[in-house]
Amino acid sequence: MIKPLADRVLIKMMESEETTKSGIILSNASKEKPQIAEVLAVGPGGMTPEGQEIKMTVTKGDKVIVSKYSGTEVKYDGEEYLIVKQGDILAVVE
Repeated sequence: MIKPLADRVLIKMMESEETTKSGIILSNASKEKPQIAEVLAVGPGGMTPEGQEIKMTVTKGDKVIVSKYSGTEVKYDGEEYLIVKQGDILAVVE
């Protein structure tokens, strides 16, 4: 498994809806990039340039909303993952 370093978080994007609320089926080209993901692994935290500790506020299993087009896409064992900085996570979905 992939283990993130510093203040990085390994996430897997959740699939977006295939149909709209009114029943219109969307093609892959017209779907928006999903923004909700599941946290699979969390790094230990890090340090700011000023020497302050960065504490991790998300944990494995959390559902989160991430910034569009953030992070680094990674393929591992045929699965697609995203590694983002904790600062790219906008909210935890409860």
